[in-house]
Amino acid sequence: MVEPVLPTTAHRLLARTARVQRDGRAPSLVAGVVRDGGLAWSGGRGDVAEPHTDVQYRLGSISKTITAVVVMRLRDQGRLGLDDPLEEHVPGTPLGDRTVGQLLSHLAGVTSESPGGWWERVPGGSLADLQLTADDVVLGTSRRFHYSNLGFGLLGELVARQRGRSWEDVVRDEVLAPLDMTRTTARPSGRAAAGTAVHPWADVVLPEPEHDAGVMAAAGQLWATLADLGRFAAFLLGDTGEVLSPATLEEMTVPAGVDPSVPGWSAYGLGLQVLRVDGQTLVGHGGSMPGFLAGVFVDRVEEAGAVVLANTTSGLDPLVPGLLGDLREAEPRIVAAWAPQPPPVPLEQLGVWFWGPAPHVLRAQGGGLLHLGPMPGRAGRASRFAPRPDGTWVGLDGYYAGETLRIAPDHLDLATFVLTRTPYDPEAPVPGGVDERGWTA
Repeated sequence: MVEPVLPTTAHRLLARTARVQRDGRAPSLVAGVVRDGGLAWSGGRGDVAEPHTDVQYRLGSISKTITAVVVMRLRDQGRLGLDDPLEEHVPGTPLGDRTVGQLLSHLAGVTSESPGGWWERVPGGSLADLQLTADDVVLGTSRRFHYSNLGFGLLGELVARQRGRSWEDVVRDEVLAPLDMTRTTARPSGRAAAGTAVHPWADVVLPEPEHDAGVMAAAGQLWATLADLGRFAAFLLGDTGEVLSPATLEEMTVPAGVDPSVPGWSAYGLGLQVLRVDGQTLVGHGGSMPGFLAGVFVDRVEEAGAVVLANTTSGLDPLVPGLLGDLREAEPRIVAAWAPQPPPVPLEQLGVWFWGPAPHVLRAQGGGLLHLGPMPGRAGRASRFAPRPDGTWVGLDGYYAGETLRIAPDHLDLATFVLTRTPYDPEAPVPGGVDERGWTA
């Protein structure tokens, strides 16, 4: 059961939405905040029919995230691997040596747009119609983040070939229908807003075209209502149903190529944008197509999300972070009560360990995890670890992500580092040994 926001909060959210719609001169704008699995508040401004939650707008690049969900389903079913070269699944392109994972995270060095006419305003055709050449490879693999619409067009082609059906049918059957997003379609259906551009110097508008993008549809074709986009925000908050496992969704949210410990940053995971805004990490995606702007982002720590749809080509100030900030300030989440729980290792293995002379603390965390990090007030590397069936532990984040932690009675073994109960314990297998003279003044 979704509990509506308080009346005072609703007023605050509507006031922010109204200001963004007026100042951005959007013909229509709908927005909402999500918690407890659905819309806890929504509002519409401008020329939008009621109910405003059931009017379709074009999602633009949010379509990429939905495409990525299908790709991850294929991975989880053993149909492909993230390190597979594209050539294994879509042979004959000049990008065959780029991997599925690189395409998902925009690290494949693929040109930003497809060749030919501007795909966002010109009807598209098949992959063969694109006539890709070596010119569509603009960077080396994993050299830098380079956003690529073409890359997701290729992923849509991969999905279609793996399933033997169109990208549109696969997305509908494997993501939209299971999530009950019945008002999300590849072309406008039923009540839908008209795409418009607003003149920069006058309050007049120009209709924008709508078309079938062909093979590029996977990069930005979908249309959805605010209610459906709110359901997708709930999915990003962990209500994944039978579509994805929570672990796979978590994998998609991990930033690629960015250190998330710094105060402010913007990154991309596997089909998901990951942003650090005002000390909060937001996960989701923005969308832009001629005539439309869209956004869906969630704060997984606060268990809240925000969604925005507008029928204007450009000019809106960011609304989603402000809505989430208003909700967080007006109605901060009441966290679950702490309760004792048994640690995942014996108590004597927890506590202070020394990496050389530097003290670190191994402590138990909820969910059966361990955390190893420097003593409070000291700088150093920190990571969480999850158990493996063989008794070792694997790093989940930070410097030691993917590395193996082994716990022995007198030492910790981690990526060739040995931590001991006392600084440079001569009885422990310290790499390089310990000088026999010991500590001297």
